[in-house]
Amino acid sequence: MKEGISAVEAKFEAQKIAFAPLVFQAARALLELGILRVVSESGVDGITRKEIAEKTGVSEYGAAVLSEIGLGIGAFNFSNERFTLGKTGWFLLEDDMTRVNFNFVRDVCYNGADFLTESVRTGKPRGLSVFGENWRTIYEALSSLPEQAQKSWFDFDHFYSDIAFSDSLPIVFAPYSQDTGAQKPVHILDIGGNTAKWAIACCKYNSGARVTIIDIPVQFAAAKKNIAAAGYENRISFFACNVLDETPFPRQEAGIVWMSQFLDCFSLDQITFILKKIAAAVTPETDVFVLEPFWDKQKFPAASFSLQAASLYFTCMANGNSKMYRCAELTGAVEKAGFVLKTAHHNIGSNDYSLMLFKKL
Repeated sequence: MKEGISAVEAKFEAQKIAFAPLVFQAARALLELGILRVVSESGVDGITRKEIAEKTGVSEYGAAVLSEIGLGIGAFNFSNERFTLGKTGWFLLEDDMTRVNFNFVRDVCYNGADFLTESVRTGKPRGLSVFGENWRTIYEALSSLPEQAQKSWFDFDHFYSDIAFSDSLPIVFAPYSQDTGAQKPVHILDIGGNTAKWAIACCKYNSGARVTIIDIPVQFAAAKKNIAAAGYENRISFFACNVLDETPFPRQEAGIVWMSQFLDCFSLDQITFILKKIAAAVTPETDVFVLEPFWDKQKFPAASFSLQAASLYFTCMANGNSKMYRCAELTGAVEKAGFVLKTAHHNIGSNDYSLMLFKKL
């Protein structure tokens, strides 16, 4: 495929990469020092460098270097000695997706990214060492991360998948909703249930739903707190399990197995191993749902790029061997375990998730 940019444009893109760490920290300073905000509030009239300094308490020198790199990244426009907010600046300041991604990189990934090359060489998340040497994966470390890093991790994790939940529920529960309005009982194995958001959503949506959350024990504290607050202790239970060991999953004669933004936390071989464990626990009647964002199923380039970049987090911080997959990659790993893809709903929610239904052969 022919590249759509000229050599001059490609060189400009290369300079953005070369200076990327400095540019990221400059954007952080523009946000944290309030410079983006005061430029935004100046509206179409704009604001001078001296006025930026006066309004933010930053030296005029500091206002100069930051506002000028703001021009370079498209955060500001400049005319007649006055700065106005550019489109990129608006997204840095106001866009929820940009905010969540930015905070996640700042608080979770930035320092650990220095170990990316070593992580690729070893297949281990060497960057996790910036938070301590006690863990093999970030999932074991979550409850011990600094408060801000923990918040940014959960904000990032929930921002994407939660938006897809409301569109997924009618699809998942379609066989269990009758024309009379009554709801058939159904048992759900929520593998990698995290903070129980999906389990709670199921109980709210369908009065006949019961959920068993399968996860490592360190995840249960937050989940139990959320379940108690929602009043579903009698309908949501727990099964402690490391999905990568030989512990069998609970038997599921029919019903639903659910995995939301879970399989991307594992290598393709590990995904096949997990699905073989599921195959041993379910029947051909069981609905096995996988909710994932695939970088090749996105409508917008920014979304594909974000997912490809998120793969680097898995490499250096999370586990050292997983990533955000193409649809065919993950589907192949699941089918290798003895399943067949029955239906696929792409572009679920505003973040273009894919909801796939597999059946045991």
